[in-house]
Amino acid sequence: MGYRKRIVLGFLKDKGSLIKTSLSTKRHKSAVRRVILRATTHKSSAPPSDHRLATVIALGEGSTYAASAGVQALMDRLNGTSDAWVALKCLFLIHNILVKGSVLLKDQLSVYPCFGGRNFLNLSMFRDDSDSETLELSTWVRWYAGILEQNLIVSRVLGYHLNSSRAANKNKIWSLSNSDLLTQIDSLVDFAEQVGNPPESLYLQRKNLVYEIVRSVSENYRLVQREISVRVTELRGRMMSMSFSESTAFLNSLKRFEDCKERISLLLVNRNRNDDLRDLMKETKANLVVMMKDKNMLLITMGDEDDESSKLFRLASGRKWVVGF
Repeated sequence: MGYRKRIVLGFLKDKGSLIKTSLSTKRHKSAVRRVILRATTHKSSAPPSDHRLATVIALGEGSTYAASAGVQALMDRLNGTSDAWVALKCLFLIHNILVKGSVLLKDQLSVYPCFGGRNFLNLSMFRDDSDSETLELSTWVRWYAGILEQNLIVSRVLGYHLNSSRAANKNKIWSLSNSDLLTQIDSLVDFAEQVGNPPESLYLQRKNLVYEIVRSVSENYRLVQREISVRVTELRGRMMSMSFSESTAFLNSLKRFEDCKERISLLLVNRNRNDDLRDLMKETKANLVVMMKDKNMLLITMGDEDDESSKLFRLASGRKWVVGF
């Protein structure tokens, strides 16, 4: 389908939807749906205007009913479209709710009926094959949905939203068990791995909406790095008291994070790069390996003795191999 024809058809769809809501007898729900429709139009590849974003965010400043209706209208719009631009705008609105929305609005999103794990946005199979560009944009839809899903999973594991004032509270971190801290680090590293698996069509960042999406993801990644840092620092001070399984889990999380950092740099370049965290992770991993060797938790069995990165370690239980530490 030609670009101009697709835009015209999208415009007509939007007009039809707006007329339908204006004729509805359920005035409040119709007004809410018009807010969502106007913020996610087909006619432009630009992100929703600040005014449109503010109007959506304002839905969380009233009653629980208004917030619930807003989230329901947004999810209906997202799950009812096959247009890549509309889907990206809906996801961008969800992201803005997570960042700027009231607790009421965030909670309505968090308890949405489909919430509960990966792919709750139901976009893992999204595909808009209208033309070659929308086909590429479809990969951005799937990737971005994965980012937002992981954002909500992290919030559930941590017990607060990433943008919350409770974030990275060092006074509460020390009271958590090793197991809890390791579970949280594992979830945060899952987020980093999702960031590090972007679409190949990085050139589409020249599109304003895609650019703003990457910028927003970059800011989330900055917060995730902060959360990882306080937990790694805390566990670093507990390494000598860690059990075999805890040490292994910690080592694997450190390795996973290290493995995705180069892929992340391809997407974000130097935006929100945290060299202090990278140094902390590298030093912690080296110290953890030494400690595990001293406690006979692992044995060097293969590899070049002069090349630490190529060594193979076998865990003392003999059941599992850990590569490249």
